[in-house]
Amino acid sequence: MADFSARLIAWQRQHGRHDLPWQNTRDPYRIWLSEIMLQQTQVSTVIPYYARFVARFPDVAALAAAPVDDVMALWAGLGYYTRARNLHRCAQVVVEQHGGAFPASVDELAALPGIGRSTAAAIASFAFGARATILDGNVKRVLARVFGVEGFPGEKKVENAMWTLAESLLPSHATDHDVSSYTQGLMDLGATLCVRGKPDCLRCPFAVDCVANVTGRQRELPTARPKKAVPTRRTWMLVLRDGNAVMLEKRPPSGIWGGLWSLPEATDEAALAERARAFGSDGVVSPLASLTHVFTHFKLDIEPRLAQLDRRVGGLAALGDADTAWVALSDLNSFGVPAPVRKLLDGLQGSLI
Repeated sequence: MADFSARLIAWQRQHGRHDLPWQNTRDPYRIWLSEIMLQQTQVSTVIPYYARFVARFPDVAALAAAPVDDVMALWAGLGYYTRARNLHRCAQVVVEQHGGAFPASVDELAALPGIGRSTAAAIASFAFGARATILDGNVKRVLARVFGVEGFPGEKKVENAMWTLAESLLPSHATDHDVSSYTQGLMDLGATLCVRGKPDCLRCPFAVDCVANVTGRQRELPTARPKKAVPTRRTWMLVLRDGNAVMLEKRPPSGIWGGLWSLPEATDEAALAERARAFGSDGVVSPLASLTHVFTHFKLDIEPRLAQLDRRVGGLAALGDADTAWVALSDLNSFGVPAPVRKLLDGLQGSLI
């Protein structure tokens, strides 16, 4: 399709999204922030988080100067927490090494923490009018269907072929505005019409040329990820109460929920009771309703247990440790707490006060 880019730009200008909070700006900070938040996350979920971040950290210098705990607390619930740690580190690098100004080239942007090739291209395109292609999940789906690209897009060989195809489709002689409209058009088409479940092919500007539509293979393209058994892990969590407060423990910076505040954990019931005694409980733990949280690559079964601080043994043994804190349930918003843990504590709030 020699006119692919022209048709896409024309469609985007008439039918695309134009009023998202991070649009209609050339500010690389706001564009970068939105692109990081939008990775593997729906627009409707991102909008309130984006608004809170911009209100709290209006520019890259403010974000760089903030304590990482403040950043994690504001990010809590958005998931994929490595993004938040990289976001904070990236802001610091931009301030320390680039004088607070985001670099304009794709290569320099891609060298920053948490910014990959596709995200760098999106920032360069929207903020600086660079002629650069993106290749996120939405774009892969569009290309696979329209051009009949076979194979799972997560495989390196297939992904490389898609990069080559995507680059060949870039508008050859385009203004900055054209490039931005083209890039936004790819995102909009995948997010609004060429969706995963039931694509709206009748409204698509490529309906008559799309391989998937013409051959009736919308459900087959793109090729699904090869199925693998999803492992299940199990953990026991301690809800140690003292009046209307519970004890939280800061997790290591790496791994799941890295850097967030969560409940103390153990690998079984006996080990959890032992931890409860070490923290100043009488060791009696009461079972609470279990819950399951699904990650990308595994499921986590959580067995929460409630215990009471025993003041006869002198209170919390670990008090004063920078990695433990008594937190009132009403103050949980000030701490970055994983979504399932927050759900658990919110459910208990009435009974713990």
